[in-house]
Amino acid sequence: MRILNIETLFITEDQSVLEAMKQIDATGYQILLVSENNILKAIITDGDIRRHILRGGKLEDRVKEIANYNPKLIFEKDKDKALELMKKWSILSLPIVSESHEILSITFLKDYEIGRKFPVSAPVVIMAGGLGTRLYPYTKILPKPLIPIGEIPITEHIINNFMEYECNEFHLIVNHKKNMIKVYFSEAAKDYKIEFHDEEIQLGTGGGLSLLKGKLESTFFLTNCDILIRANYKEIYDFHKQNGNMITIVAAYKHLTIPYGIINMNNIGEIASMTEKPQYSFLTNTGFYVVEAEVLNRIEDNKAIGFPDIIEQQKGLGEKIGVFPVSERSWLDMGQLEELEVMRKELGV
Repeated sequence: MRILNIETLFITEDQSVLEAMKQIDATGYQILLVSENNILKAIITDGDIRRHILRGGKLEDRVKEIANYNPKLIFEKDKDKALELMKKWSILSLPIVSESHEILSITFLKDYEIGRKFPVSAPVVIMAGGLGTRLYPYTKILPKPLIPIGEIPITEHIINNFMEYECNEFHLIVNHKKNMIKVYFSEAAKDYKIEFHDEEIQLGTGGGLSLLKGKLESTFFLTNCDILIRANYKEIYDFHKQNGNMITIVAAYKHLTIPYGIINMNNIGEIASMTEKPQYSFLTNTGFYVVEAEVLNRIEDNKAIGFPDIIEQQKGLGEKIGVFPVSERSWLDMGQLEELEVMRKELGV
């Protein structure tokens, strides 16, 4: 992997965590080099930002408060050992510096090489029964799970991502055009187990899980069939387990700029304040979860319900609901036609 201008990865200590998050999203390299006069002082990764947020840190905080001032690096004279060291240390990137710590370049290791070293082997449930109305007219011909992204359907991309972490047991909850989905996967060459669960009526994004009662006994991944999460699934799973969560929501930070001046009024009809093109950052539900099997037994049979409502029910019962934040670019959603093209471009297909 090569970047045309390494300076796109440079950031200063006094910039904000929000600026770092946006820069990581824009570059897509999951790392920034904290530098001054081209001298490496520290690094900051998407993992550093995530841990900061989970500790209750603010996006307005400075980079210097969360940066790693003792990073892994390699001197130019030893750069032929970079690949070996990245695998040894289980890291995705390694800055190459001179003896005076001047930044010369950076080398990268592909995510999948890291992922294969740390299997999860958890079952995966894919909610594949929706009508796909937002993708009409494509879904007039094909069910949403079979909409192609490049040469293979979105569902196959999802399965391939999980297979990198040795997840090879898949459960598809199907309804709309379900026979087409079954035929496709019956004919596809595969080295994983797939089981279909038929909804007789539309049960929403959560109600279909009642069909899995007695069939899943362990912690499982749950995902919608129109999204891809590009993150370390082992890290998500371990976070869920270590925190004793009943459900963990993978949530993506979104950054939104209102393209207008926003006016606030007082109670006598006068202007109180005005903000020109304000920016907002917030976490949004991606439709990707880690779930304990006990949740299945608490879902009413043949009743339509969304999974967010199930989360609220579990929270009301006193269960712990965790949030694992990922960057905006880590979440690809093809739920709308314009986003479908974005996903294709991001995946290079």
